[in-house]
Amino acid sequence: MMNPDILRFTQETGDFSRMLESIPYAMFIGLECDRFGDDLIFRLPRKEQNLGNPVLPAIHGGVIGGFMELSAVIYLMMSQETLRMPRIVDFSLDYLRAGLNRETFAECQLTRQGNRVANVMITAWQKSRSQPIATARAHFLLED
Repeated sequence: MMNPDILRFTQETGDFSRMLESIPYAMFIGLECDRFGDDLIFRLPRKEQNLGNPVLPAIHGGVIGGFMELSAVIYLMMSQETLRMPRIVDFSLDYLRAGLNRETFAECQLTRQGNRVANVMITAWQKSRSQPIATARAHFLLED
């Protein structure tokens, strides 16, 4: 459960450091977030510990999936007016190409938000947005 004070601070200042430090998995994989106007871009830096196949070398598929799911959760928390913590209902991921051992980015788009449910589309890429390495759809239950 996210501390409401940390979430409020992040929403007001745009400084994601406290929020990311409070999420152990975000710290483990090295997730970073930058705000560009109303847009949020998530970044997964190149890290040897995130590799699943050292021969290629390629990022572990679970790390890519976790990075994208966590990006969607943070995006949804930042786009809400209230301090509600979303609960994941369903996450569907399509791997499109190998995620090589390089900097990876993700961008989220809210496709539907009701009073109780929200749907988010996530795209991850490395070199170019036009060549994504994975896309995902996440469905969330919004708590009161």
